[in-house]
Amino acid sequence: MSSSVRKVYEALNWASSFLKEYGRDANAGELLLQHVLQMSRSQLFASLRDELSGDAFTAFEKAVKQHAEGMPIQYIIGSEEFYGRTFLVNEEVLIPRPETEELVYHTLRKIQSMFPKDKEVHVVDVGTGSGAIAITMKLEEPRLQVTATDIASPSLQVARRNAQALEADVQFIQGDLLKPFIEAGQQFDVLLSNPPYIPDADRMEMSEVVTEHEPHRALFAGMDGLDFYRRFMEELPSVMSIPGLIGFEVGAGQGERVAELLRGAFSQAEVSVEYDINGKDRMVFARLV
Repeated sequence: MSSSVRKVYEALNWASSFLKEYGRDANAGELLLQHVLQMSRSQLFASLRDELSGDAFTAFEKAVKQHAEGMPIQYIIGSEEFYGRTFLVNEEVLIPRPETEELVYHTLRKIQSMFPKDKEVHVVDVGTGSGAIAITMKLEEPRLQVTATDIASPSLQVARRNAQALEADVQFIQGDLLKPFIEAGQQFDVLLSNPPYIPDADRMEMSEVVTEHEPHRALFAGMDGLDFYRRFMEELPSVMSIPGLIGFEVGAGQGERVAELLRGAFSQAEVSVEYDINGKDRMVFARLV
């Protein structure tokens, strides 16, 4: 298809057919053209008979071909929605997912039931990536004192940009898991993490949209996917206050194994495996009493 002027609906029809050939979602073209034209979905559909400039089609064609080759839409448009807010993303961070919204939702409810309203609650988000968990926690519950950490400086750059854009007062620390806090003698009331949890062997079966673009350091975690949880169990007792709350996102099918690790580290804890909206075990919480 040449880059001469054409109508919006023709460009969408071309994209739909092109993406189908590559096994991608045919509707992805709508999102990409919304991004190129800086339009909402309703504005786009109100403009179906409008002519598309050559420059706009060239940019659209490039984006469609990038997605056909495997680049996630969110990296092409540079953002993703999380908990009703727009977060900047690039290939240095995982794309925030709906399952993680549920981790935030359940944690907020547990904090309200566990801690008095006048208590200053200190929260840490470990492996923050885009900052989605930490920033959302702070914006949803402003009394929280939120710290976020990541081992990767490029990830923290994205998280800081998101915090600035969304006006969230979050402290960012670079470091390996909980080591910075152990060294500083710092403790927290609430610890949250969506760590890497995919078994190495699953890499071969995963879509290249994920494996070729999202950062492997945030995805894979040893033979059974539990390496990071095991490391957490060694370090958590040094940083958790009593009473306290630990909340992990886990891979589907890992809930009971992670729960057992927590029970081993905190014999008095009330440990629960909780399920997401699709009925999969996606969260494990430990209430320290």
